[in-house]
Amino acid sequence: MKAELMVRRGVLAMAFAGFLAAGAYAQDPTPQQQDTQNDKKDIRQDKKDLAKDRADRNADQRDINKDKRDLSKDRADRNADQRDINHDKRDLSKDRTDRNADQRDINKDKRDLTRDDAKYGANSSEAKADRKDLRADRADRNKDQRDINHDKTDLAKDRADRNADQRDINHDKKDLAKDRNKDQKDINKDKRDLHKDRKDLRKDRRGR
Repeated sequence: MKAELMVRRGVLAMAFAGFLAAGAYAQDPTPQQQDTQNDKKDIRQDKKDLAKDRADRNADQRDINKDKRDLSKDRADRNADQRDINHDKRDLSKDRTDRNADQRDINKDKRDLTRDDAKYGANSSEAKADRKDLRADRADRNKDQRDINHDKTDLAKDRADRNADQRDINHDKKDLAKDRNKDQKDINKDKRDLHKDRKDLRKDRRGR
């Protein structure tokens, strides 16, 4: 009876020792198992990074599409402003020509008035006609000067608009290049990391 009891106790002790050994083995993986676990963890992280960068790239692609639309609109605005500038320059040139012609008419009217005053008298019909022409020519000259001033204002405004649109175009180009290049670099880096970690995992599995 005692012998049987001792055998039972011995079997229980061996089983308990086996459980302890198995638990210790499970708690303390070999370096090779640890490398494999780390590689799997790295791969999971790489996949997350890659997914995040792809999402960023897609969001940036939407930004790129918007920047392209903005760029196209800004170029159209800039070209329209340039056409306005060219139109303003033509108007300004024409108004200056008209103003100069009016000034020549005024100078002639003055000479005619002086001559007719001396020849026919200040109250003569010729002198009165000369004064009337002089007033009309001065009114025309003043109107042309106002047109010139207006054209100068338009020209300055259109140049400012054209320059602002050019700055917008330059800004859109920078945004376009920045969004596209940065995200593509991140994706390429994550792909390289993922490839390297998968290679490490295969190597660790073969070495097991």
